[in-house]
Order: sequence, then structure tokens, then C-alpha cells
Amino acid sequence: MAARVDAKPAASVQGTPLLATATLPVFTRGIYSTKRITLETSSPSSPPPPKPLIIVTPAEKGTFNVILFLHGTSLSNKSYSKIFDHIASHGFIVVAPQLYTSIPPPSATNELNSAAEVAEWLPQGLQQNLPENTEANVSLVAVMGHSRGGQTAFALSLRYGFGAVIGLDPVAGTSKTTGLDPSILSFDSFDFSIPVTVIGTGLGGVARCITACAPEGANHEEFFNRCKNSSRAHFVATDYGHMDILDDNPSDVKSWALSKYFCKNGNESRDPMRRCVSGIVVAFLKDFFDGDAEDFRQILKDPSFAPIKLDSVEYMDAPSMLTTTHVKV
Repeated sequence: MAARVDAKPAASVQGTPLLATATLPVFTRGIYSTKRITLETSSPSSPPPPKPLIIVTPAEKGTFNVILFLHGTSLSNKSYSKIFDHIASHGFIVVAPQLYTSIPPPSATNELNSAAEVAEWLPQGLQQNLPENTEANVSLVAVMGHSRGGQTAFALSLRYGFGAVIGLDPVAGTSKTTGLDPSILSFDSFDFSIPVTVIGTGLGGVARCITACAPEGANHEEFFNRCKNSSRAHFVATDYGHMDILDDNPSDVKSWALSKYFCKNGNESRDPMRRCVSGIVVAFLKDFFDGDAEDFRQILKDPSFAPIKLDSVEYMDAPSMLTTTHVKV
């Protein structure tokens, strides 16, 4: 799905807050109006999607890169509408399948296979469902997942040639020894070299019910540390929890209950958290997909440009860089 070109020397960056007094454009809504499209498996389009989909796309004329988004554990894809809208307003097409609705969820292998079906549908099925004059660049697709969907995103990247992978507080089970199957954390290093951004939460490892929603040993740090062949960035939203990227009040009752009561949440408004996560995603993809590194470089250099407190901000270039135009601080 993505071309790979010349190499550059490796480098690393650790961000140090400099108390920025202004924000960056990526943390506010972008220039595009957006349109939300809902597709069912019974859609008359040919081929119909293998799973129900939400597509959020710029409504204006243009060619836009695509993000395949995989929802968290037993959550509705409708619960991420604010993040989808923010990202799409910056010129991306977000495709979010509903992989399953059950509690407990299906096996991780079945979830991965369902996600693979959607990935294979994109080249033939996406374009015909977009607004007129809006074109999807399906040759450059990022895969992004939240929670257990983060594990699925990384596992899917081991199968397909995505352009980038993004983990939003990814989780691979309740611990290293009780991980999901396929257990991708059993690998010392992931066998891909695509760019990676991992965004963790400071409260994800704090238990509210029986166990933490993003426990140490199976959380964002483990995923980041295994991306040894990739250009990779790591951020931690210090004061926020595992579900704080969701809408304030998800319309799906099950998602609302999981969002409010199952995981440890932060005490502040979710809006800055959503804007921060969306902005980092936009800046990251603008850098690696479009060669526009300015915003991403600024966030890495001075995390206080973000609307929330970020800790453990780290960036490392891949041993073999994927782009020739990429510049880092």
C-alpha cells in the first residue's frame, strides 16, 4: 500500500517542555468540512463492505490519504466521532469498521481476520462510496487502533504493506504472560519498518475495577519498544485514562457504560485529550505521508504546544529511513 525509498542516518529526540504560549493548527479543526457516511454489509455497492462501516471524509474536491481505524474492546465505532471529524477536517479519509459487538469479544485471531477483510475491501470498495470529486489515495493507507484494536493494528501491519501504524493506548492482554492470541508481544522486534506513533495514557495502568485497562507489561511501552526497525514516536497523556479519547457521552449504551465505569478516567474535560491525540495523528501523517514535518517536529521538540500535558515524549529514526524529504530536529 505504500512505497519505500531512500535511507538516512538514524537519530533520536526526547522532547523537553519549553512552556509554549500558543498552540499549533493541528490541534484545532482543519480547513475541510466533513461528511459522515454509514455503510452496512447489505449496501448495494459492489463489493459491499464485509463489516458495517463509518466513513468520515472531507466533503470538498481533492485526493486524500486513508486511515483504517480499529475500535477498542467491545466498543462501538460511533464512540469516536469527535476524533474522526477532527482528523478528516485536516484532509484524511477515516474508515472505521464495526468488527464485532459482543461482550466478551471474539478471539483476537477472528478480530484480526475481520480487519484483514476490510483492508482488502478498501482498494475496490471505498472510492464508489465517497462524495463526487473526493478521491481516496488507497496506495498510502495508515492503520490506527485503540486499546485491543491497537494490537490488531500492529498485527495487521505484519501482514499488509501499510504506510504507517498508530497505536492509541494499545493493549495486548492483561499481562505479558496472559496476552491475546496471536501474541505479537512475543516478538522481540516487529518485522516491519513502517513509521510508528504510539500514544499511551498515564492512567491506563491504574485499576478501577478488577484490573487496569492498559496494564503494564502489555501496554503502549511494550509496543513502542518492539518497533526497532521503524521511525517511531512515543507520547504519554499523563493525566488521562484509557477511555478518554472517546466522545463525552457515546450514543451506544454499552460503550457509554464501558467508557464511564470500567476504566480509570482523568478528572479533566476529554476535549483537550481528543484534540491532542487527533493533532499528533495529523502531524505524524503530514510528516511521513506528505513530507511536511514542521508540526510534528515542533511537538517533539516542545510538547507544551499540545493542549494537554505530555510525558515520555521520544522519537527515534529508523536504521533505514523511509523517505528522502524527512527532516527532524
